[in-house]
Amino acid sequence: MRTSLLSALAFAFLTSFSVAATAAPTAPASTSPAVAVQQADQGTKVNLNTASAETLQKELSGIGAGKASAIVAYRDENGSFTSVDELIEVKGIGKAILDKNRDKLAIE
Repeated sequence: MRTSLLSALAFAFLTSFSVAATAAPTAPASTSPAVAVQQADQGTKVNLNTASAETLQKELSGIGAGKASAIVAYRDENGSFTSVDELIEVKGIGKAILDKNRDKLAIE
């Protein structure tokens, strides 16, 4: 009898704790100054013909140090990019990465 009473109390405690945790209200998301800066920066485009490897890595999705260096090396060997679509000629850059970053890229 003592075991069943302890089991019932333990079950009741754990159940009430679980319900309280899942029913707790969540705080509304607030916009911090950092988020506002990111939203403002989304309008600027990265110039493929002048951007450094660090800028390419920082500003473009799916571009790490290796791919950023490959973009700069391609530009140095072949001259300026004539279109954004030419980026697909760089080793390691595929259609998916190009499409993901197309709106962030510019040629000047």
